[in-house]
Amino acid sequence: MVRRILVSQPARMEGALHALICPREVMAGQLDRLVGLIGMSTVELGIVPFGALLRLTPKHGFWIFDEERVVVETINTELQFESADDVSLYGRVWDGLNEAAAYGQHAHRLIARARAQTHPA
Repeated sequence: MVRRILVSQPARMEGALHALICPREVMAGQLDRLVGLIGMSTVELGIVPFGALLRLTPKHGFWIFDEERVVVETINTELQFESADDVSLYGRVWDGLNEAAAYGQHAHRLIARARAQTHPA
């Protein structure tokens, strides 16, 4: 069985590319790693850019497994949902993020812009 994992976390929003939650050198390395993922046949990296119109907005990270189960991660707990209605709801949120996301060269430019800002002031 092919396992599909759809991830929606704050780290997939453009703002996360600019948040210095670690030393600048570490962040630069992480951004370089993301650039290396673009174009790989096994990875599709999308970044929701600043100003993107979102129909539904996630308030927490979530994963969709095989379109049968959703795992939701909040600050203090992890929840699992298996009802068709719950999976469908998170599927719609994912679809909205996917539609708003930048891929390929556009995603590369967003990462490059963030990478340029990791140089010490």
